[in-house]
Amino acid sequence: MILLDGKTTSQQIKEEIKETVSKMKSHGEKVPHLAAVLVGNDGASLTYVGSKVRSCEYVGFDSTLIRLDENISEEALLEQIDTLNKDNALDGYIVQLPLPKHINEEKILLAIDPKKDVDGFHPANFGRMALELDAFIPATPYGIMQLLERYNVPTSGKHCVVVGRSHIVGRPISILMSQKGAAGNATVTVAHSRTENLADLTRQADIIVMALGIPEYLTADMVKEGAAIIDVGITRVEDDKHPKGYVIKGDVAYDEVAQKASYITPVPGGVGPMTIAMLLKNTLLARQWNK
Repeated sequence: MILLDGKTTSQQIKEEIKETVSKMKSHGEKVPHLAAVLVGNDGASLTYVGSKVRSCEYVGFDSTLIRLDENISEEALLEQIDTLNKDNALDGYIVQLPLPKHINEEKILLAIDPKKDVDGFHPANFGRMALELDAFIPATPYGIMQLLERYNVPTSGKHCVVVGRSHIVGRPISILMSQKGAAGNATVTVAHSRTENLADLTRQADIIVMALGIPEYLTADMVKEGAAIIDVGITRVEDDKHPKGYVIKGDVAYDEVAQKASYITPVPGGVGPMTIAMLLKNTLLARQWNK
């Protein structure tokens, strides 16, 4: 079994980006500038945004953190987005999700200029990705594709079962896996929580991408010998024995499934770190396109 180490791979990607930015500076070029909009004080969001800001600093990007009160009106937030759209100093920006319940997330995401949408959530980018045109690919699916490619996981002609149909992970990864490319050319089946006889499907799969959000859902009896397992799930599970009072679990029962897998991502340390690395890669791409 080969561990698909997202922590190590994401660091390699950051080093590659850092080297590119260093060359840009030596040539007197403007370095990439990423902004993050954080509404409210959600603990997980604060952690994620803090990690993104530190990653920007590490690779040499300019970064801006815009913190807004959780009671901000939808109209005021849209005005802030309009300002960011018009700011030529910015190459890309993200609006950290989730947003407060009184704000329509879809309306906010649609207001982002697709050319600055480094999260890859805007329909214009999703459509361009599906048509195999230049686009910002959503960071998590992009990270999965990089892991598969860099570890030379066989995908061509293989049966890939994607469990989950979200616009952030499930649907885009199903499209990417079926496209031509180093980590593509797979035959893809999309399943979800309402799929009947799901285990019958997963047992046929050469590659399984779990993005369901149910801790340890995929067990060893649902996996065939030698399958490649990508675990996108990340859930806090209460654990009185742990100092933090909880442990992080993926969608895969790791200890038992790892015994049968040819490749597997750990949780944490698998897909998660790759997401931030791909956000940086999209921002660098935005700077290059803006030139």
